[in-house]
Amino acid sequence: MSHRTRKSSLRRAALLGAAAVLGGAFALPSTAAAADPVPQCTAADSAIYRPPGSVTAAPGTVLACRAVDSLPMVVGAPAFHAWKALYASTDGHDNPSAVAGTVIVPDAPWRGAGERPVVAFTPGTLGIGSQCAFSKQLSGAYQDAYEGPNITALLRAGFAVAATDGAGYLDGEVHPYVSGPDAGHAVLDMVRAAARVPGSGVSPRAQVGIWGYSEGGAGGLWAAQLADSYAPELNIVGVASGGAPTDLKAAARNLDGSPFAGFLVDALIGLSVTHPDLPFDGILGDTGRTAVRDAETLCAVGTVARFAGTRVDRLTADHLSLEQIYALSGPDGTTWSDVAEESRLGVGVGRPGSGARYEVGFPVLEYHGLLDEVIPIGSVAATRRAYCAAGIPAEWKTYGADHLLGDARAVNDAVGWLGDRFAHRTLTAPSC
Repeated sequence: MSHRTRKSSLRRAALLGAAAVLGGAFALPSTAAAADPVPQCTAADSAIYRPPGSVTAAPGTVLACRAVDSLPMVVGAPAFHAWKALYASTDGHDNPSAVAGTVIVPDAPWRGAGERPVVAFTPGTLGIGSQCAFSKQLSGAYQDAYEGPNITALLRAGFAVAATDGAGYLDGEVHPYVSGPDAGHAVLDMVRAAARVPGSGVSPRAQVGIWGYSEGGAGGLWAAQLADSYAPELNIVGVASGGAPTDLKAAARNLDGSPFAGFLVDALIGLSVTHPDLPFDGILGDTGRTAVRDAETLCAVGTVARFAGTRVDRLTADHLSLEQIYALSGPDGTTWSDVAEESRLGVGVGRPGSGARYEVGFPVLEYHGLLDEVIPIGSVAATRRAYCAAGIPAEWKTYGADHLLGDARAVNDAVGWLGDRFAHRTLTAPSC
C-alpha cells in the first residue's frame, strides 16, 4: 500500500453523496469549450487517476493524457484546448510518484515576444480525498472549488496554464496537505509535463510564472524555493503567492477551535501521511478516528462545515494539546514539532550563488487580506522579510478582505504582475 493510501469504508458512499449535493450547488454553465481532441491523448478518464504500479520515467514525463471537451468551472474564457495529464513526479521524500493535472492553452496566437508564457497554477485548499482533485472539478465531475475565475483571467491574458492537482489525488490516495516538498515538486513537474502533452504547443523554453493562493500559495513558494535544485532548466521569472500558510505552527494556533478548524484536521492527517512513523493513529480516540474517516470523504465546503469549532485535544484519547502533540516523536527521534518547523517557508533562502539551501533567482510577490481570519498576516509578513533579508526581490500587497475574498480581490493584480515579469518590467513597488 502506498504511504499516501488509507482505507476507509465510508469513502465511496460519502463521495457519491457529496458529489450530488455540492456538484448541484456549485455547477456553472460552460461558456468556453475545447476544440477537437488531440489523437495522441486518448486515454480513458479513469487512466488519469489510476496510480501506476511503479514510476520509472523521468519527472515531468507524461504517463497518460486525454483531451478535455469543456471546463465548466472556467467561465468567460476565450476558446482553448485542454488536456488532463498523469505525469511522473517526486514525492517529499525524493521517491518517484505520479500526479495528475490539467493543461489549458488559448487557441488565439500569442501576440507577445518569444514563446507563449506558461503559468503553473496550484489551487487552494480542496480537501484531502481523491474525489476533490482540481482536474476533476475543472472538468465538471465535482465542483467545490472556487478558482475558475483565476484560470479564466490567465487565459484572457493569453497565457498557457499548467494546473497541478497536487500530490495524493489519485485513486485510493490521501492528499499530503501542507507538505511543502510534495507540493513544490508537483508544481514544477506539471510545467515540464505541459510541454510534453502532444499538441499543447507549450515550449520547454517558455517563460514560467507560478501562482497560488492559500495552500496553493504555500505550494507556489515551495516550488520557487526548490526550482534551482530540482528543475534548473525551467525559465521561471516570478512567483505570486497569496494567503499562504508559511508558518504551520502559527496557522495551527489560529485554527484550533476556530470556525476553520477543518484545515487543521486536514493538516494533521496530511503530515501523518508523509511521516507515517510519527505517532498518529495510536494517539487518536474514537472521536479522532471518526474525524479521519470523515475528512477523507469531504472536500473543502464539507470539511469546514463538519469540523467548525473542533479542538485538537478532543481528537486524542489522552486529550493532548497542540504543544503536547508537537513533543511526540517517531522511532528516529523526529518530532511533530520538527516536521512543522521544516515546513516553515523563508528559512535557508538566498540569491543564486549564495550557497543557501534554497536559492531563488526571481522576484516574489506576496499578498494577504488584512482581515484574514484563517492565516495570520504576521506570519506571512515575516516570510516576506526573510526573503528581503536574503536579497530576493520581493513585493508585498494587502487587501481589505478576509481569507476567501482576498483571493478574488487579487486576481487581476496577480495576473498583471506575472505579465510584467514576462515583459521584463522592473518591480514597481519593491518592499525591500
